[in-house]
Amino acid sequence: MANKILIVDDAAFMRMMIKDILSKNGYEVVGEAPDGAVAVEKYKELKPDLVTMDITMPEMDGIAALKEIKKFDAGAKVIMCSAMGQQAMVIDAIQAGAKDFIVKPFQADRVIEAIKKTLG
Repeated sequence: MANKILIVDDAAFMRMMIKDILSKNGYEVVGEAPDGAVAVEKYKELKPDLVTMDITMPEMDGIAALKEIKKFDAGAKVIMCSAMGQQAMVIDAIQAGAKDFIVKPFQADRVIEAIKKTLG
């Protein structure tokens, strides 16, 4: 069975890029969310195997959403997505329980490597 992944990014274009990379590599994208608040709801509803989470979003940022998801499911596997120059936020995210991070613009091999490593 394909691993189920939830994609969270406020930019539809970025969600589409990740979805394309994942689909081509045999992963099942079970949902998408434009912000952290929606991400938390979708996580509870869909129970994905992994989440790709943008750090900077309106409503609720990725780190706040990560903390909420971790409260709901301590074993949640979340990979953060950040733009260059967000090192401090990436450190916060790792401390909050993120398993890995990928940097925009996405490189397909790096995305897949992070996902394979996180899913074990």
